[in-house]
Amino acid sequence: MNSKKLGILGEKIAENYLKKKGYQILDKNYSPKFISGPKRGEIDIVAKKENTISFIEVKTLIQDSPRTVLHFSPEEKVNFKKKRKVIKIAESWLVEKKLSLDSQWEIDVISVRINSENKKAKILYFSNV
Repeated sequence: MNSKKLGILGEKIAENYLKKKGYQILDKNYSPKFISGPKRGEIDIVAKKENTISFIEVKTLIQDSPRTVLHFSPEEKVNFKKKRKVIKIAESWLVEKKLSLDSQWEIDVISVRINSENKKAKILYFSNV
């Protein structure tokens, strides 16, 4: 499975997880609509639960077996630089939707590890990273 298909699968798993946890999905694969220039990134999922809007980065990894030792976790791919980028895109989303930057919002990460043997996914949710 190529990385694009893996990412799409991970995002679908994360979306289903969020819905089961009571989140309302507001947007998916949001990319700011700049007047010109290349795409500057995207937010995988924008969701809301109670009064908090969550801008969610989904990271997915295939694990050969449950015993395979990973050299890194999917969530470790969300470093300081990536967080800064997500914050800027989140602010663009809020402005585009005419919501105050003072609204209650946070940046979250969902880590999806898919076991290639049994096809099960392990999901870890990191809130307000």
